[in-house]
Amino acid sequence: MTDRKETTKSFLIRTMADPVLIYAVIAMMSIMNHYRSALTVPYGIAAYVVGWVVFRLFDYINKHHFIGFFAYILLFGAFIAGSVATIKKGRENYPISWGLWFLTPQDAMQYNKWYTLAIFMLFLIFMLSVIYYFTRVRYRLFMNFLILIIPFSIYGKENEEMKIGYIIALCVGFFVILANFRQMSDTNKAKAVDRPEMFRSAAVFTVLFAVVSALVPKPVIEADRTMIETMINADALTDRFLKMLDVFRDDTEGQQFRRNLGDVPLYYAVSPQPLQLKTSTFTTYNYEKDSWKSADGDSRYWYRDDKPFPIFYNGGVAEAVLYAAQIDEEFSEKYGLSAYVDTEIDVPESRKMTITAIRAGGQTAPVPAGAENFQASSFDETLGLTKSGIIFAHEEEFAEREQFSYSYVSPSFFGNENNKAVVDYIASIDDYAQLLLDAAEVVEYEFDETAEKYADILNENLDFYESAVENLLDYGGNEKIYALAQELTAGLDSPYEKAKILESYFIDNDYIYDLSYRKEVGENAVDFLFDTKRGVCYEYATAMTLLARAAGIPARYCEGFNMQTQYGDTSGSSYIITANDAHGFPELYIEGYGWMCFEPTVTDGVVREEKKSVTSLLTNSGLIILGFSVLALVLILLWHKITHRIFLILVKRKSPEKAVSAVIHRICRIYGIPRTSSVREAEAEVYRRASADISSAALLFERAEYGGITLTEDEKTKAIETYMAAYTALNDAKKAERKARRNKKRAQ
Repeated sequence: MTDRKETTKSFLIRTMADPVLIYAVIAMMSIMNHYRSALTVPYGIAAYVVGWVVFRLFDYINKHHFIGFFAYILLFGAFIAGSVATIKKGRENYPISWGLWFLTPQDAMQYNKWYTLAIFMLFLIFMLSVIYYFTRVRYRLFMNFLILIIPFSIYGKENEEMKIGYIIALCVGFFVILANFRQMSDTNKAKAVDRPEMFRSAAVFTVLFAVVSALVPKPVIEADRTMIETMINADALTDRFLKMLDVFRDDTEGQQFRRNLGDVPLYYAVSPQPLQLKTSTFTTYNYEKDSWKSADGDSRYWYRDDKPFPIFYNGGVAEAVLYAAQIDEEFSEKYGLSAYVDTEIDVPESRKMTITAIRAGGQTAPVPAGAENFQASSFDETLGLTKSGIIFAHEEEFAEREQFSYSYVSPSFFGNENNKAVVDYIASIDDYAQLLLDAAEVVEYEFDETAEKYADILNENLDFYESAVENLLDYGGNEKIYALAQELTAGLDSPYEKAKILESYFIDNDYIYDLSYRKEVGENAVDFLFDTKRGVCYEYATAMTLLARAAGIPARYCEGFNMQTQYGDTSGSSYIITANDAHGFPELYIEGYGWMCFEPTVTDGVVREEKKSVTSLLTNSGLIILGFSVLALVLILLWHKITHRIFLILVKRKSPEKAVSAVIHRICRIYGIPRTSSVREAEAEVYRRASADISSAALLFERAEYGGITLTEDEKTKAIETYMAAYTALNDAKKAERKARRNKKRAQ
């Protein structure tokens, strides 16, 4: 009756709509979405095309075991060789190995397309192999479940939330595989007799699952991981991230700020107020690489064996200059300071704070903003003090529970108008370096303790200003940054006022803190300022540093931590500092004062990759899922009626001979009669199932198909009527069967 050999069209439809292949593609897309979300669809298309080809090879292997074994070895070897080649390519000009890159949280790493391609090839050959084997060769429910959780484990290793669309797609795919290769398979003890009906039921179930998943609220559970994370202290990967905040680094790209590093406690601090803590500084910005590099001023250091010792750069310049003007009238008149000689500088009271390292290891002691003196430490070995004010262990690493005590000046100095007026005037003097030099020479002739302190401040600031200020004013000559800096600071003479305008610019101009934003290759501070306006603290700090330089204010980029979470009694002065508090910020040199930290990073309306509840994720995608699911459900439930109507429309347009052939094929399809059956076998099966007589259509089919006789329009109409009768009879038979089952259950 029908072709006993599968046609090319039916072969393509069967293999391209293969649920196993589609399930494998969904699994690959969910995995690759983790590594490069922007390329998920291209990777999915590639997985589908390559998967279809590989599955055809697997079909051959499944039939020819001996030859197939060697074919699979060659295939697997080709994927491995391709992965090795791409890994070697990716290693060029990339700082870490592929293995470390794979283990490292991806949103803390710079994107590497070659490493990602290697991941794709390795996962693809693995997923295609195991999914095919445990469905088509040897069905194993438990193994299929393990395969299902592989994508979840990829996200779980970084405590990242998988998108709900992939969760639902994977679960639905698993149910389809389960139904197709378990419940609907023949066994030695049972035979699946009505596969179309079973497929229909399974399809309804999976669609209903998707609808329920999208609409039913889920409980939100907030887990407190503090105790666990305190017990494990910090794992090896956290240690690697913390080294990204270490003083002895040549460069930084801010990757450690682009993810949630976890609430692993690193330090406890006792302080009257929250402060920025500095662990490293960088001077030179590279626009092409969007990275900062250290300079001499960041890495030069001195040994410090005795404690306490001063940190000279954080304020004190105005007091030192006025002190020189008070004791030397000639100096005062030279620089026009006579009007300020009697001005009383209101220096904020020096405060004390202590930092305790929770974990062992590391060489850098976080230094609070405005630090004046390093007071004491439980560390007895030699310390180093860099020219940029960073303190570190010279040879040994710091031990667990190591303590560091500082005195610092609160950033309230410019709240006093007299203070601000003196600083602004000193900053307006044309030759600032000469002013510092002359003031230092005046003060050095005095021999009291105060004079010695001011002489040190002046000499240290002069040394820095003469040797490093040129680099600290370098913004790369970018015209757009210069124009913006000049526009923002137009009409302002005070460096401090300029700095505050630049700091507030980001808050007032719709910049968004977005941990989920992934920069494209080549994006830099210019793109952040004028185009994307999205980023993390690295982008904000970099942008303000460059703007400050373009406005004539020496500036550098700093990394460290933010003290922001109070520990214990929230009314107290104890703070806990975790890996998530890692932070980048700008430090500006205000002439007449010294170095001062600023905070341009927008904190309102933050967009973070926080652990969103499943409820919120489902809510966002629920309408889309619901729409597709309802549409699919309607199509499934009304499929027979829809296809019946479409068939009647199309068959009437065919020639009598083709119409009769289509009628017979349609009857076989709705009755589930195999294509290999003869027309008379189909006639007998239709009569057995529904007592319908299709003999007239069968006879017309034989006359046209085997006799080559031309049929008439009346005969076509008769064949269509025969189909209508068979269709109605089948529906009546199914209703009768369902009624009989219900009666049987009632009788029991």
